[in-house]
Amino acid sequence: MSCNASAEVSTAPLLQARGIWKSYGAVQALTDVDFDVHADECVALVGDNGAGKSTLIKIMCGALQPSKGELFLNGEEVIFTGPRDAQAAGISAVYQDLALVEGLDVATNVFLGQVPTRRFRVDRKRMARETREALSQLAIDIPSVRAEVRLLSGGQRQAVAITRAVHHGGQLMIMDEPTAALGVQEQRKVLQLIDTLKARGIAVLVVSHNLEHVFSVADRVVVLRGGRIVGSREKAKTTHSEIVHMIVGAEMAPAS
Repeated sequence: MSCNASAEVSTAPLLQARGIWKSYGAVQALTDVDFDVHADECVALVGDNGAGKSTLIKIMCGALQPSKGELFLNGEEVIFTGPRDAQAAGISAVYQDLALVEGLDVATNVFLGQVPTRRFRVDRKRMARETREALSQLAIDIPSVRAEVRLLSGGQRQAVAITRAVHHGGQLMIMDEPTAALGVQEQRKVLQLIDTLKARGIAVLVVSHNLEHVFSVADRVVVLRGGRIVGSREKAKTTHSEIVHMIVGAEMAPAS
């Protein structure tokens, strides 16, 4: 099996990236990358700094266009000219900066870009009601949807960003370092939220440097090194040590 081939899964992929190349002048960020995400799984994308992880996820959510290659959603080729195209197709991304407006309340942040109106005025009652429902469905505990985001903890802010992405509708959630800079308890809550997303039928792609977190939520681990896929392993059939060796490019020592 080639190094770009993913582990065998019984269902057809939700999202497929085929033969993806991306260059910035003389710099080759991605080289002939094949990558799959299935509807019933959480995939972790790991690799050292500069491996190409951010470039790949930005291509999959429309923030970048590949130099060469194709994307397929549910078996049909798609071309995303921007993040709105990807979001309309059901692919949402939550980056490390979260893109929240600190001075606005939770409900307004959940509806950013899709603020409802009634009789030419912002329908704040609907925003509050639907935000409470969305938070409840995801088992997220935030005391008030009227609270300003700047008053929330890091974990609560992460939860608001995820709720917004889910509320906008989606088949696939891409999460970039979702537990970075959070305390232990808040990290645990975010990992539980990933499990909740899976239980609701939403596929999840997690980019993370934390292998403990990767192994706690992922069904499959894909390793990027130097802009190339160097391995894809089902969690049950690999170890932390094997993943680390693939990340750094070291040979595994033979078993004694």
